[in-house]
Amino acid sequence: AFIVLIAVIIIPVVYAIVVYPQFGIIVMLLGAYLLMWIWRLSNIDFPFGTLMDGLEGLLILGFYIKQKKERNWKIFHNSVSFMILVWIGYNLLEFFNPWAQSTLAWVYTVRSVALQMLLYFIFLFQIRTVQFIRFIFKLWIGLSFFAAVYAFKQEHFGFFPFEQRWLTEDPLREALFFIGGSWRKFSIFSDPVAFSYNMVVSSVLCVGLMTGPVARWKKIVLGLFAAFFLLNMLYSGTRGAYVLFPATMLLFCILKFNKKILFFSIVAAALVGFIIVMPTSNPTIYRFQTAFRPSDDPSFNVRANNQKRIQPYIQSHPMGGGLGATGVWGQRFAPKSYLANFPPDSGYVRVAVELGWVGLLLFCTLMFAILRTGINNFYRIRDPELKSYCLAVTLIVFTLNIGNYPQEALVQFPSNIYFYLTVALINVTYLLDKSSQEDAKKI
Repeated sequence: AFIVLIAVIIIPVVYAIVVYPQFGIIVMLLGAYLLMWIWRLSNIDFPFGTLMDGLEGLLILGFYIKQKKERNWKIFHNSVSFMILVWIGYNLLEFFNPWAQSTLAWVYTVRSVALQMLLYFIFLFQIRTVQFIRFIFKLWIGLSFFAAVYAFKQEHFGFFPFEQRWLTEDPLREALFFIGGSWRKFSIFSDPVAFSYNMVVSSVLCVGLMTGPVARWKKIVLGLFAAFFLLNMLYSGTRGAYVLFPATMLLFCILKFNKKILFFSIVAAALVGFIIVMPTSNPTIYRFQTAFRPSDDPSFNVRANNQKRIQPYIQSHPMGGGLGATGVWGQRFAPKSYLANFPPDSGYVRVAVELGWVGLLLFCTLMFAILRTGINNFYRIRDPELKSYCLAVTLIVFTLNIGNYPQEALVQFPSNIYFYLTVALINVTYLLDKSSQEDAKKI
């Protein structure tokens, strides 16, 4: 039966992923969103993350097969591609880090920190039409709506029995998820942080798409989607996510400055300000208010003290303590090391601790190159539809970079896949617009 299953289903799927890259990309995007939900629902001890690595390998194989025929490397000649290669090379160089306590920790970590960045080149090379970009955004919003409805059900109708068992089987997980007398909602994702960040990112996507040449009723629908995503984001109880949307809207107002946006921004800022200062007994609103008063947040103060404590180590270790030195892999492979029990609680702090101040400098340079390219391309693109797409993905990159400070925003599914999709689309939208302009000149 197993052999028949392989012959009938798996082999055709593998063939389709390699030969038809658009199909493979869709499978990758679906898997990234639904992976943790399927794992929790099936209750099977199976390495689903390895399955995603295999999918990435198939996409890379398809990429090289197609490149052998087309020989088109020009699209990779940009600062973002260069910095990604530098970053991957530096992470590979970390294998020889003299301060690293475990080589196995590097093996388990380099996959999520560096090798997944290869997806950027796949997305950049294989996404070639505006129609495919439209489909990707529709799929993204559809999956986000499913996740939001799922969280709404968790908040107002409770968890499914399999979710309740999963929450209570681990005392540490129960302590992290049950705060202030209520459960933090996580929807179909691994935890409340991953859920909340994806709700914010999806709302930012809707706002960006609203600036394009779409019908009024579609703009209303996108606005309702964005509001629904933000509402469910509040159920996660993740303070770090609460500030992301207002912060991103500041960049949005700068890039799309006009009287109408300025008016709505002032009204929205006044509304948010009122919610922050108004007295309330609602735990969800109170937790939202404390996100804008970090000095009153005990967890924020603990993180600030931890960061202060680790600064001398970062300054004295230019290459850091090695990939995987902190967190789960550090505790597993080097439990007696200095960094094993250090909680980074931040993507930037983890980079600084594990890859040193040199790694942090390279990482920040990479993010600067991405945002700079996104902003420049937004102003250079002439097609209104592609311009709105470029704006949306640039805002998403900005959002995740801000969110990477209070939490680790770029290493969990689905953000670890969709982030590189957005980075690729920054250049894809410009290349498509440039190609259409050249075609128009020929005519």
